Amino acid sequence: MDIDSVERLIRPGLTGMRGYDPVEPIDVLQRELGRRIVKLDGNENPYLSSPRAREVLAQFPYYHIYPDPLQRSLRESLSAYTGFARQNIVSGNGSDELIDLVLRLFINEGDEVLNAPPTFGMYPFLVTVAGGRLVDVPRSSGFSLDMEGLRAGISPRTRLMFIASPNNPTGDVVSREQVCQLLDMGIIVVVDEAYFEFATGTVAGLIPDNPNLFILRTFSKWAGLAGLRVGYCLCHERLASLLLTVKQPYNVNVAGEAAAIASLQDIDHLRHNVEKLKRERERLTAGLARFPYLQPYPSEANFVLCRVDEKAGGEVTTARKLRDGLRARGILVRFYDSEGLRDCLRISAGLPEDTDCLLEAIGEVWNGL
Repeated sequence: MDIDSVERLIRPGLTGMRGYDPVEPIDVLQRELGRRIVKLDGNENPYLSSPRAREVLAQFPYYHIYPDPLQRSLRESLSAYTGFARQNIVSGNGSDELIDLVLRLFINEGDEVLNAPPTFGMYPFLVTVAGGRLVDVPRSSGFSLDMEGLRAGISPRTRLMFIASPNNPTGDVVSREQVCQLLDMGIIVVVDEAYFEFATGTVAGLIPDNPNLFILRTFSKWAGLAGLRVGYCLCHERLASLLLTVKQPYNVNVAGEAAAIASLQDIDHLRHNVEKLKRERERLTAGLARFPYLQPYPSEANFVLCRVDEKAGGEVTTARKLRDGLRARGILVRFYDSEGLRDCLRISAGLPEDTDCLLEAIGEVWNGL
C-alpha cells in the first residue's frame, strides 16, 4: 500500500484536526533564547514539589516493578485528603487522561459535548479525538456562563458538558446553583477543579445526590508535580469502578504515585506554598492594574488573565507585541489568538522576584511600542 491508501483508512476528522498548543519545556527555551527564563506561561508551581516527595523519589526502591493497577495506596491517601471513600476515587495520568476516560464512557461517534469557551483547550482536542461533536456556547463578555444558551444547546445527542472551575484561562468559578441547573438538564457534568486548592470552594459535595457529576483534580499545580502527571476523579462508586475497568492497567507510574502519596503527607508545607502563590496572584493583579492599558481579571486560580488595550495600528495585535517583547527578555507568558481572548495574555503567579521582573519589563516593552 502507498501512503495515500493508508491515509484513506484513517478515521474521518483526525487527519485535519488541530493539535493542542502546549507550552515549551524550559531547557528548550533556555537554549533558544540563550538566557535565564522567567517561566510564567504554564501555571506550574515555582516552589517545586514538597521536600518529602523529593526524598521519597530519591529513595524509592521499586522503579523496576509495575505499579498497582487498582491504585490502592494512592486512593486510600486521596480518601483521607478528600473525605470521599476509596470506591469513589480513580487516579489518572494527569487529569487530562481522566477527561479522555470519561469521554470513552459516554461518547459514541457523533454524540455532542457542550463547551463554554473561552476555556481549557484540552476539551475540544479530546472530544475531536473521541469522535464527538463539540457544541460551543460562548461565555458572556465578562466570562460568565450563558445558562440559557447552554440549555438551548442541548439536543437528543447531547451527552455531557465540561466546566472548569476555576476556569482556565479566565480564573472565575462556577456557582453551586449553576452546577445544579446543569445537572438537572439530564446530561453528564464534568467539573474540572484543577485549581481547587487556590479557590474558595468546591461542588464535590453534590456527588452523593447526583451520579451524573464528575469532579476532576490534579497534583500538577498546588503540589508541583506537573512533570509526573498525577490527577484524580471523584464520582459515584459504580462509575469509578467502570473507569478502573476501562483505563490502561498501569496508567499512573510508580514515581508519580509515590510522589503524590508523599505530597499528601507533607500537606502543611504545600498549603503554605499555595498561600504564598495566592498572595503573589493578588500582588500581580494589583501591579498589572497600575498600567492604564492593562485590564487584569479577578482570579481564583494561580494565574491572572489580562486584557491588553490596543496602542499602535498594524496587523499584529498589541498583546502579541507585548508577548514577543517579554519573550525577548526571557519572560514567558501565554498569548491567546482565539475568539474572546484576542487581546489577552495569561500570566502565572510566580516568585516575588519573577513578578518584579515582569512588571519592570512590561513598562520597558510598552514604551518601545
